Amino acid sequence: MVSKQYLETARTLFRIARDMADQTVADRLKALAGDYERRAEQASHTEATKGKAHRPTADVMPGSIDLIEQYEHSELLD
Repeated sequence: MVSKQYLETARTLFRIARDMADQTVADRLKALAGDYERRAEQASHTEATKGKAHRPTADVMPGSIDLIEQYEHSELLD
């Protein structure tokens, strides 16, 4: 997932900035990390929207999720 990669990058940048001796560089790394956090949130919303649009929920069609997964699995085998 893209959102997870952005979030991991943001955490790494924050960690590096915390240990940075040069405050100017640390501030720039923190700003960059904040940008990656925003990108992670946007990607998370996009991923959630795509997932909801393509996958019915069990509440709407009980038992249908198993049938869909079986169908998708059978398509992969073809």
